[in-house]
Amino acid sequence: MTHAVDIHPLVSPWGRFGLYSFFIDAPEPAVVDTGIASSPAEGMAPALEAIGRRIEDVRWILLTHGHIDHVGGAHALWELTGRRAQVVIHGADAPMLRSRRAHVEEYLEGRGRYLRDPEGEAKVTAAGNAVISGEMEPTLLVRGGETLSLGGVTVSVHSIPGHTPGSVAYVVDGQRSVFVGDAVQVHGAANGFPGFTDPAAYRAGLEYLRDEVRPSHLYLGHPYRRADGTPYGVELDAAQAQEAIAQSLAVEGRVGEAACGCMEAGLRETDSAYSPFAPVAEELGYTGDPTLEPSPFFTSMHGYRTSHDQNL
Repeated sequence: MTHAVDIHPLVSPWGRFGLYSFFIDAPEPAVVDTGIASSPAEGMAPALEAIGRRIEDVRWILLTHGHIDHVGGAHALWELTGRRAQVVIHGADAPMLRSRRAHVEEYLEGRGRYLRDPEGEAKVTAAGNAVISGEMEPTLLVRGGETLSLGGVTVSVHSIPGHTPGSVAYVVDGQRSVFVGDAVQVHGAANGFPGFTDPAAYRAGLEYLRDEVRPSHLYLGHPYRRADGTPYGVELDAAQAQEAIAQSLAVEGRVGEAACGCMEAGLRETDSAYSPFAPVAEELGYTGDPTLEPSPFFTSMHGYRTSHDQNL
């Protein structure tokens, strides 16, 4: 990297929440994550105009993972660049960019098994149709280990699966500005529980960020929360990044211990909203709504269950 680059958060409206993307002000400008279908026009374009930049000049669209609130605006943003931007995603999450149906299949194969919602499939289908701007083929598939050149500014790609199979971190080399999407969950976001599909991979990714990447600046996909419920911002300095990663590891340890104990005792269906993992919620003192989509409680519990079954 020849010089330091500025990073600008781009906030787009979505119901009660904002969706966060980030602008890397490089010679070939990049946007990290794209919100939903309306985000490029309603959030990104005016935010870029306010700092004297143009959305049509964006040349890289860097996707940290395939969830709907991170890739939903990718096609719309690509269109606004005159289809000139390169769209980058890990191969494992590329189906989520290529197909709206992939989001429905993810729901049905995971948390949908526990939510007891007969209209769940229809709801996820409707959400995909509403907030994914278009199905598209990525320009570049990554696996981790690649280096991207943004006109002299280099960005390295690091695989950190766990939240999703294809979660990655993008690191602006030389200044250790690190974009992790949702790979550092701490105590979760609005519903107060961390969400990950593969617990062991999630933990390994956190340890890799702590020990190898060592962010000087950490950019989160959402304002994840501390133990007392107060949110971090989405822009963390080195000390805050270290704290958030350490807390994330500690939380996963407690959740994992409770989940494994529940599995060893045998899963039992009950009338609890947390069934068949009610003992986990009880042990952790978790009282959040497990049906609040995208239901991180059941996403993570299914991850532990899958790991447990594979080890039998």
